[in-house]
Amino acid sequence: MVQSQNHTSFHIEGPKPFPESLEDRDITLDFGSLERSVVRLSPVTWKNSIDHELPEKLRPFFEMDQSRTGGRGRGQNNDRGRGTGRRRRTDMGRSDWSRNLADKRAPDKRARTDQANKRRKVDEGEGNLPVYATSFSKEEIEAEGRKPKKKVAVMLGYSGSGYKGMQLNHHEKTIEGDLFSAFVAAGAISKANADDPKKSSLVRCARTDRGVHAAGNVISLKMIIEDPAIVEKINEKLSSQIRVWGIERTNGSFSAYQLCDSRIYEYLIPTYCFLPPHPESFLGKELPKLAEKANDLTGYQERQAEVSSFWKNTEEELVKPFLDGLDSELSESIRKTLYDVEPSSIEVQPDTASTVTSDAGKVEVKPTDTEGQPIATEVPSAPDFPNTAQTVDESDHQPPVSALNSSARPGGDSAGETQKPKQGTERAPSSPLEATLKQLKGIIVARKKTYRIDPKRLARVQSVLNQYVGTHNFHNYTISKLPRDPSAKRIIKSFTVAPKPIIINETEWLSLKVHGQSFMMHQIRKMITMAALIVRCGCPEERMNDSYGHEKLTLPKAPSLGLLLERPVFDTYNSKMRVDDVEGKGEVAFEKYEKEIDEFKQREIYERIFREENAHDTFHSFFASLDSVRKPDLLYLSSLGVTAARRQMAESEKGTKSVEQIIPEVSDDEGEDANGQEG
Repeated sequence: MVQSQNHTSFHIEGPKPFPESLEDRDITLDFGSLERSVVRLSPVTWKNSIDHELPEKLRPFFEMDQSRTGGRGRGQNNDRGRGTGRRRRTDMGRSDWSRNLADKRAPDKRARTDQANKRRKVDEGEGNLPVYATSFSKEEIEAEGRKPKKKVAVMLGYSGSGYKGMQLNHHEKTIEGDLFSAFVAAGAISKANADDPKKSSLVRCARTDRGVHAAGNVISLKMIIEDPAIVEKINEKLSSQIRVWGIERTNGSFSAYQLCDSRIYEYLIPTYCFLPPHPESFLGKELPKLAEKANDLTGYQERQAEVSSFWKNTEEELVKPFLDGLDSELSESIRKTLYDVEPSSIEVQPDTASTVTSDAGKVEVKPTDTEGQPIATEVPSAPDFPNTAQTVDESDHQPPVSALNSSARPGGDSAGETQKPKQGTERAPSSPLEATLKQLKGIIVARKKTYRIDPKRLARVQSVLNQYVGTHNFHNYTISKLPRDPSAKRIIKSFTVAPKPIIINETEWLSLKVHGQSFMMHQIRKMITMAALIVRCGCPEERMNDSYGHEKLTLPKAPSLGLLLERPVFDTYNSKMRVDDVEGKGEVAFEKYEKEIDEFKQREIYERIFREENAHDTFHSFFASLDSVRKPDLLYLSSLGVTAARRQMAESEKGTKSVEQIIPEVSDDEGEDANGQEG
């Protein structure tokens, strides 16, 4: 026993054997002949302790403040938490506790103070209004008069290209910002409330990041809806990238965020992303070596059997003839730099999307967009792709000529507007080596786009996606989450791949649809990366279980370009509406707008994704960079598993950047929140 002025610490000499029955009595533990030799624990505390290492679990319970021994939650008082009210919440009933539960999304005191100061400056004319707000004079507000507002759910879809995400931003162009301005212009929000969406109780169902699309999303707010043509008037004020499908009256307590049961996301990915790493890349060299070391070389080769000849044929038919036409010195230089990326030579640029190994052995950053998030009752087996697409016929694997304009510039919309590439992303080759490398890479990328996935490999993709179904700890699939954080556990209801790929612009695409209860920041994109890496690296599917464990794994997030929020689901609320059958209030569902949504997806989302990939080779850039960076972070995908990555990372130089830091696969989002939603 060690005594001090305020504390007495009791050191455990050894716990008694576990008693056989714990239900009807308290447990008494003896720890030697100390002054306080007995500590009484309730059966619940004992039960919660025996699943862990008992001494370490109980040791903190025996440091007592002698000045406050009157029942501080634990100690000799068996009424846990009732002495001083320190754990008063545990004494509440479930209903009382949930009613007093703080909103996790609510701003803290500092944030509320900042918001109040901004509001005061605007009211006093000292600050600028947000870009989405409209200011009206007192005379204009009084002349408009007061009109009744109703709580509604607004169902909408949008293409995220060119927007800084869904959520309102004080200075940036966002989906909600354009929507709010359109509501005001159409008369759905009064002039008195036109300067602040909070006055209308605006709440979004799913917050998507920059560049992420949504075929269906929902916001709830109070609106003036007495005009029967209000939807048409709102759409007239919006760009072709945003459409309001419908407005539905709801209960006064309806919240698009709180009452959403689940969400469905779709991810479009070219099938060439499932090709194995090039044999001359870092991963391409290390994976067979480690498989042989683990006595799994035969298994590794069997998992890559259907694609084993792709790179060999590409080398013999395209690369070798090209290099043979060059002088020997230039040819040798190209071979050394083509699939070899030094981490120290990579230029990490902020606010970028994807990377590609460039001509001088560095990484050239190309612009792309970012991503999205939630679940539904049934997931369609195949996507509604544009009518110009052709499905793959197993008897004919030749790519058809696409009706889409392959020369269309990225970011252009159906109205004929185009977005110019970001300054600095396109530059002329600075040397013969750089120009020749660029030409050779174009040949290799073109060859990859002719790849047509084998049915066996497609089945393996589905088998890997099945590993996600259920409740798992996804701490490796987001940011700022520890393995023991309960909020890292998420429920995935289904994760399916469309059985028939489609071909657009001579590139074969797959549609992956995930149905989950809720998603964390970047979770879906990291899930896509893990599934693709396991297939393309010939990794055993059981490796997926390692990502749910306590080991911290490097897992870059896939490009946001292919991510699409299909729709949120409100089954529980809709069931209640059917039972209550209140006149004027309907279900929050997208089925009645299916025709309009399909046409919008084809024109504004699918074709935009295909155009941007065709122009920038975003997916090739991402996976080629992962293959070529000489870092051991991804070697847990080898047959040796996590052990190989841990050992080689320990041997590598300390202080070097990880693969995730080296490859800014998508522009880093400001203000990332691990409790936030995907995208």
